Amino acid sequence: PDYSHMFLNTLTPKFYVALTGTSSLISGLILIFEWWYFRKYGTSFIEQVSVSHLRPLLGGVDTAAPNNNNSSSSSNSSSSNGETDSSRQSVSECKVWRNPLNLFRGAEYNRYTWVTGREPLTYYDMNLSAQDHQTFFTCDSDHLRPADAIMQKAWRERNPQARISAAHEALELEDCATAYILLAEEEATTIMEAERLFKQALKAGELCYRRSQTLQHHGTQYEAQHRRDTNVLVYIKRRLAMCSRKLGRTREAVKMMRDLMKEFPLLSMFNIHENLLESLLELQNYADVQAVLAKYDDISLPKSATICYTAALLKARAVSDKFSPEAASRRGLSTAEMNAVEAIHRAVEFNPHVPKYLLEMKSLILPPEHILKRGDSEAIAYAFFHLQHWKRVEGTYNSFRMIPYPLEKGHLFYPYPICTETADRELLPTVFHEVSVYPKKELPFFILFTAGLCSFTAMLALLTHQFPELMGVFAKAFLSTLFAPLNFIMEKVESILPSSLWHQLTRI
Repeated sequence: PDYSHMFLNTLTPKFYVALTGTSSLISGLILIFEWWYFRKYGTSFIEQVSVSHLRPLLGGVDTAAPNNNNSSSSSNSSSSNGETDSSRQSVSECKVWRNPLNLFRGAEYNRYTWVTGREPLTYYDMNLSAQDHQTFFTCDSDHLRPADAIMQKAWRERNPQARISAAHEALELEDCATAYILLAEEEATTIMEAERLFKQALKAGELCYRRSQTLQHHGTQYEAQHRRDTNVLVYIKRRLAMCSRKLGRTREAVKMMRDLMKEFPLLSMFNIHENLLESLLELQNYADVQAVLAKYDDISLPKSATICYTAALLKARAVSDKFSPEAASRRGLSTAEMNAVEAIHRAVEFNPHVPKYLLEMKSLILPPEHILKRGDSEAIAYAFFHLQHWKRVEGTYNSFRMIPYPLEKGHLFYPYPICTETADRELLPTVFHEVSVYPKKELPFFILFTAGLCSFTAMLALLTHQFPELMGVFAKAFLSTLFAPLNFIMEKVESILPSSLWHQLTRI
């Protein structure tokens, strides 16, 4: 006998109305609960349960796949709180910072151009550097000395060869520190050559600094000159320390940076501590890294990706060797693991673009000479120098995989600026680099699935209520098609098994 046809023939239209109505109600309740859980915790409940509990039971290794749109992003506080026209900022309102670890134009940026034929720096970025050079390396009294007057014009030149020629012309008149700086930055084709020129600049710079130091209180003109000579001396010493770091003399670089920070403690605008943090990480001197962070990771100081992500690296390193996703899902997170999770949340909230570079989900390019904090330019500049430090410590490289969806917790920083995308497009070469934009918090798959299921079953319930007879015919046709494979298997079983045995089985 065809039991499926017997069962279908006994069903009435009221049954189909009740079935579709009940299904719509259940899927609607699931949708409401999923939406509430997502609004409160930032992830789908079904997905969270499957990732945290079911996947380890099924033999999964990672507790979360690195979905960049969610896992490497924090929730957009400005969009979740409602965007207003007053919150929109222009590029000029986004403060651009000098990259503390910027490369050398002649020895590094130009070498990239020779090999690839691509320009790593944008005109906007180089124009900002020209403004910095005029601010740091010139003053109103430069016209009184021929060499300084030449260099004052040289820093305004757009043509690199014209700048280099002007620097050589200034050196023919006297030992000019800023002329040596320009040649070290733009003409030197190797770091060793740049270091040699910076050492010559240091001798000339120290002489000018001592001379202006004795005259600084004789008038505003001398004060401006002393301020310029101080900037020149600090710049030279910082670049010499960076040369030592690039040439492998890391301990020497650390000593030079520490001495410079002690000698000029008020010149925090150069962010020398970020150079120091990177060098200490290279030496794997994590105790000193923590000491530097304790001094500079302060609420009164402007944050940076280097500060936030280095703090996360140290806390993740403390638990990485003992951390097991399966064990953590069973026993919960310890205090140290919770601290590491919070530190990673904090870092991702500050700059959500960094994880895609640390997880090597996006290709790195040469960092620009200027960065926009919390933007893609800062993420590139950080990852370019710090990716190796995350890889070196076993386990910390995958720290971001510990958390399925790092989200903003408590809004530790001001809302994410909307102008960063526009500014990053000016700072980064978009010809061969796709600018990373702030990833919006997307609805998880299961919320979309339950929303579709709820809508579909609600529509079925409405149609069944309005046209019970017609929908009954459609339902019987659908169920008959669904049961067709089962009927086929039953017929085959009946033809194979003896009739007496089949009779006994049906009685059982």
